[in-house]
Amino acid sequence: MDATQPLSADEPTTVGPYRLLGRLGSGGMGRVYLGRSAGGRTVAVKIVHPHFALDEEFRARFRREVQAARRVGGAWTAPVLDADPDARVPWVATAYAAGPSLTAAVTDGGPLPAHSVRALGAGLGEALAAVHDLGLVHRDVKPSNVLLTLDGPLLIDFGIARATDGTASLTSTGVSIGSPGYMSPEQILGMGVTGPADVFSLGAVLAYAATGEPPFPGDSSAALLYKVVHEEPRLTTLDGELRDLVAACLAKDPSARPAPGGWPGVSPPRAPPAWSPAAGCRVRWWNGSAGAPCGC
Repeated sequence: MDATQPLSADEPTTVGPYRLLGRLGSGGMGRVYLGRSAGGRTVAVKIVHPHFALDEEFRARFRREVQAARRVGGAWTAPVLDADPDARVPWVATAYAAGPSLTAAVTDGGPLPAHSVRALGAGLGEALAAVHDLGLVHRDVKPSNVLLTLDGPLLIDFGIARATDGTASLTSTGVSIGSPGYMSPEQILGMGVTGPADVFSLGAVLAYAATGEPPFPGDSSAALLYKVVHEEPRLTTLDGELRDLVAACLAKDPSARPAPGGWPGVSPPRAPPAWSPAAGCRVRWWNGSAGAPCGC
């Protein structure tokens, strides 16, 4: 995950059995903190925004999604370890994964090389297949929800975002579920959202990883949403099987998108180095410039 920020005076210092060490990030649903158990285990703790806690329908959905997300395992997701949907402010704890987000990796090191993008597609496709097999839809696949670790990519926040679907809080505040530029057309239009919506988002993520730019550029949320629904993606710098895969994922028609996993043109990650570099070196391994211990 990205660098930890110090806690501000109005933020909690403990949640459930976990002592909070710092803030990892925030989003439309809540804030994510670095936490540690009494036994020394490091976790990522997401605390939902307080206004969601007042919505009983949200709590019910959150509870069901946490229960389902506990069953998701495999190499490409951060497992749910603990949660309390009945707390004054609901929270969920997942295994902490040391590694930069895709956003941070591309910002710091530029687009990933082709072999890393193929590894990314293989791992995330497998992760989505596992999530969809449980009847879940991620709804917010985006670069900041992808972590690059030495063992391969991890998809985080799965199975939780759907708890916000249709709640009174969201309806009254007009909050969109998803991220402009990565949401599927049917998600933007308020239609039924199923697994193919995640595949669309994954296509946008792979385009970003390979080019350093989102496939639907824009200066505002409104412009991004319009382009996703009405315009074709910008894929001019992609070629070969990778371009074909990304273009298929970004089809406007959900039924035309490929099912996740087992895609041509992508392959599992190469075996990681036999050493344990620091976070900065992880970025260099993913972008192809690390080949030997750096001593950092």
